[in-house]
Amino acid sequence: MIYREAGQFKSSYGADQAIFPIRQDRIALVILLALAVVAVPLFAAPYWLETILVPFLVFSMAAIGLNLLTGYCGQLSLGTGGFMACGAFFAYKLSTAFPELHIVLVFLLSGLGTAFVGILFGIPSLRIKGFYLAVATLAAQFFLVWMFNKFPWWNNYSPSGVISAPPRALFGDIYLTGIQATPEIKYSFLLVFVAVMALVAKNLTRSRIGRTWMAIRDMDIAAEIIGIRPLVAKLSAFAISSFYIGISGALWAFIYTGSVEALAFDINRSFQVLFMIIIGGLGSILGSFLGAAFIVLLPILLSNAPTALGLEISVELISHMEFMIFGALIIFFLIVEPHGLARLWQIGKEKLRLWPFPY
Repeated sequence: MIYREAGQFKSSYGADQAIFPIRQDRIALVILLALAVVAVPLFAAPYWLETILVPFLVFSMAAIGLNLLTGYCGQLSLGTGGFMACGAFFAYKLSTAFPELHIVLVFLLSGLGTAFVGILFGIPSLRIKGFYLAVATLAAQFFLVWMFNKFPWWNNYSPSGVISAPPRALFGDIYLTGIQATPEIKYSFLLVFVAVMALVAKNLTRSRIGRTWMAIRDMDIAAEIIGIRPLVAKLSAFAISSFYIGISGALWAFIYTGSVEALAFDINRSFQVLFMIIIGGLGSILGSFLGAAFIVLLPILLSNAPTALGLEISVELISHMEFMIFGALIIFFLIVEPHGLARLWQIGKEKLRLWPFPY
């Protein structure tokens, strides 16, 4: 009864196509944002902020980028880690070469540079698709990581190859990176920044360019027949997806870890982000957040569960159990619910709107 929209009439097409057309959804969103913006920084422990919430937001940004390409445009990519490495190293070079640049501008420019790299490696998608495109993007993954390791110019000729992100202020004496940055500042900035970028991505998928992506995903030949240009649709998907992923790499290096290292963006990182959108839901911005939350929280739950249950399980066994659970869940979602956790959430809302007579 509480969730029904009886009496809420929509008098325009814009109101009917709103992201949150039901008043209850808008109220819930305002409450959730208030808790996230006010309550979490005030009451959450630094461990929760730095170890759980900060990587969750960074991974959410990467998952949104990959979901735009794979979930909405249907172009399978295994080069997410390489594109994240591009964003991280581009941000490092920009921040060291132009120390007067604002840190937010550094993040955006690093995403823009990664977008050009994404267009370059997206050109094969004009001729190949499916498994062959996945192999092509996998080659991009290995090439990019090799390039950042091979040429010391990227790390300013550091002997160790591991470089620290330079401290940068958000405004005034409030630092966003470096040892001066507090967990509360990092979390608050990421929350606002990722929320804005997610809103932009959501509106992109509802716009003309988003409809062209979905037409290419569903049937590219039919889309071309009705006038959609595959070159524009596919390369724009690669560019915008790489833009988001590049920013996530810069956020990872500057805000989360504080260091820039190519090995942190190996093939395992690409599969990790791919698992997020499969479990969270392909073709869903909400699914990107749900998948990122699941992937971040599952290892923590598995490592703490034996202690809570009074069991003695080795760390190696817990690590193997994590991979087995990931694999089982991916198979489960691909067979039972291909649209992931986001679809399960949508079904729950539909049943709640018809309660007490759910179909």
